[in-house]
Amino acid sequence: LLSTMNPGETIEGATIDAGYGGYNPDLKFQISTSDIGDSIDTSLVKVGTALRMGNGMDCRVTEMNEKEWTLDANHVMAGSAYYVDVRLDRVEEGPKNWEYAAVGQIIGDKYEVATFALGCFWGGELAYQRMPGVVSTHVGYTQGHKEKPTYEEVCSGRTGHTEAIRVIYDPEVASYSSLVKLGLDRLGGDVYKLNQVGNDRGTQYRHGIYYHDDEQRKVAEELLEGYRNGEREVMTEVAEAKVFYMAEDYHQQYLLKGGQSAKKGASESIRCYG
Repeated sequence: LLSTMNPGETIEGATIDAGYGGYNPDLKFQISTSDIGDSIDTSLVKVGTALRMGNGMDCRVTEMNEKEWTLDANHVMAGSAYYVDVRLDRVEEGPKNWEYAAVGQIIGDKYEVATFALGCFWGGELAYQRMPGVVSTHVGYTQGHKEKPTYEEVCSGRTGHTEAIRVIYDPEVASYSSLVKLGLDRLGGDVYKLNQVGNDRGTQYRHGIYYHDDEQRKVAEELLEGYRNGEREVMTEVAEAKVFYMAEDYHQQYLLKGGQSAKKGASESIRCYG
């Protein structure tokens, strides 16, 4: 919409996505009441009740009968939109469409770049999408030796890459320290695990903070120091950022396209699924 407008122009009654992602019909499913058994007190469940499945997926009950329940794991606002009047006051230059290769290269305008590996890149990307001050995210592959690897090649473990998230942010709104803290919070106890995050194992899932200048390196090392207690070795690597290769289009903003909210400040649980 905005790309079609000129400064000073107003459009009335515009439809704006509410930021909760599209509605995914595949996230609506039925479960037999016989499979529920006595795992929960069914007398407390009614249409609209929120449940958490054994795999961590949050859902709500939308229909019930004696034989089965219908559950919906979409956000209750998925597919919703705002109807607003939009006025474009001014246009400022945003992040440039670029690929960086040289270690230490930073976007040459008001925005800066950060690169993190937090295991499966889908969940980490959504977490950064929700963060105020983050203006762009991409998932891809970094720290390897093969040029332009495919997802299948990276998964083989033979290219040396790890799944990574490239974050472009406004340092006046989000500090680099806050970006690192978000990544470390997502890793939790996995900072002590080699080549593993959650149930994902392999060198392509190794976790790391890949700095683009010396200041970023210092921040990363200082924050990781808080995890070193003398009993367990921290396995999160801190290294200079190498070439970042964009992952395939279907990986980009995967969880948003699957119906999960990317709204700034959203706090709903992030479900990483294929």
